[in-house]
Amino acid sequence: MSETADERPLARSVIARHRFGRLFALGDRSAPSSWTPALVLSEGDPELPLSLAPFCASRDTEGIPASMSMKVRGDLCLPFGGAETWQAEEGLILPPSLIESDGGKGSAGAQLLPISWQALHHDAALLDDSLEPSVIALLDAPQLAERPGLLIEALDAIRTRFTTSLIWTPGIGGPDNCALLTWMGVDLFDLNRSRQAAAHGVLLSGDGPREVEETADESSDMDAQIAAWSRALAATRAAIRNGTLRELVERQALSSPRSVERLRRHDAMLSEAAAQNAGRAGLASVVPEGRRLRAHAYTSRNDPLISEWRRRVAEIHTPPEHQSKVLVLLPCSAQKPYRLSQSHRRFQRAISTRGVHEVMVTAPLGLVPRELEDIWPAAHYDIPVTGEWDVDELRVIQEMTERYATRNGFQRIINHSGLELKAGTIEVIDTRTGESAGSQSAIDRLEAAVRTAAEEFKLPNPKESLHRLHKLKALSRFQHGTDAWLKETKISGRPPIFRINRHGNQIALWNPRSGRFSFSKACLPALA
Repeated sequence: MSETADERPLARSVIARHRFGRLFALGDRSAPSSWTPALVLSEGDPELPLSLAPFCASRDTEGIPASMSMKVRGDLCLPFGGAETWQAEEGLILPPSLIESDGGKGSAGAQLLPISWQALHHDAALLDDSLEPSVIALLDAPQLAERPGLLIEALDAIRTRFTTSLIWTPGIGGPDNCALLTWMGVDLFDLNRSRQAAAHGVLLSGDGPREVEETADESSDMDAQIAAWSRALAATRAAIRNGTLRELVERQALSSPRSVERLRRHDAMLSEAAAQNAGRAGLASVVPEGRRLRAHAYTSRNDPLISEWRRRVAEIHTPPEHQSKVLVLLPCSAQKPYRLSQSHRRFQRAISTRGVHEVMVTAPLGLVPRELEDIWPAAHYDIPVTGEWDVDELRVIQEMTERYATRNGFQRIINHSGLELKAGTIEVIDTRTGESAGSQSAIDRLEAAVRTAAEEFKLPNPKESLHRLHKLKALSRFQHGTDAWLKETKISGRPPIFRINRHGNQIALWNPRSGRFSFSKACLPALA
């Protein structure tokens, strides 16, 4: 389609994101006219504000293969200077079940690119690096949505290959799954399901389709359907901005069994990807100040962020080198970081040596080593506290404890968590014996157990400055995979902010408020 060569690209910039959910500003960066997630209108749809619906699409089925066009409703394309219309050919699309077959005729388009499940497997033209469409339409999204896992795989492939393109899944979006699809990487939706709902006298709300309530003067007309869309888009955009999209998704997924299934499959796929590359799963090690992980629902435990934390602590993390023999398990606290809580201040007074390794037992993260308590998500999670542990929480903590303790070669575990835990043949001493963690008798037993272990194992008790250095080395290994840059360094400063110096020059700063190292130019050679 040579006529598409001169099509102007969409001016777009990401102004906020939460994992794969993106808030694009469309048009002039200094004064955008529209944003995503947004709607794509069809001919005959009600007129909507540009801020909600920046595009209008149409389809011509007279030819074979069918063609489609998309009108950009505002001055949103570069160079600026009026509206723009993009053209595309759909290609020959076979059902997803015929994945081994090649339809032969691929799709074509410059700024609007139709894609199918078949094309993702057979169309070599999609590998062309010069192909940078503004919008991608996954045409067989309704068929993929009916086959478990295929929609998730298709979106992942598109998102990975076309990182800056807006993704549209025609025919499957609604106010009831807008947040979920956005979480999976979709940017554009349409009114197809809303039109069907209106035709059947049903209101497609954020909680799913339902009969209208006549006593509340509700209507199922298109004005009511669009009002539901407006609320859903606003809520999704706001959730992306403030980092609460996951919580919105978990609430919204309960609207249908299919949504629950998609969220679970998506979590499983990204948890597997995170084990190879955390960035591949959209996971961040540092987040804006004030960001919280609210694990309020059972499905929160499947979040790849939580799964990856559990895996890395159990399978990868190593404690500070002077804390390799005795593991002390402590209960968590509502206050983060834990050390600032009243209960942990008492624990600290009872632990008379720096030679034991303190690890907090908690849900949903499982275990939080003391040196990691300032980083995301350990320092920023909220959970409902009932005082009871369920079977799944106990299983996770038991498995993590056994793996962490045996892998790191601990010789004794002092268990002040209140849970009955084992770790192979490692000796476990229970200092709670059924009492509360803060009772004086339990604190006395904790103090005595630590003192006895220090004597029996001849535990080192380094100076505070060396203790801090070893903790920062362990933290660096967890965050960056290495502590080599900390060789021949010294730690100075007043807690909780520490300066890291080499040969009298400051090379980095540790600030627990941001949960990360800030490196100076002097550190660059060591990081290379």
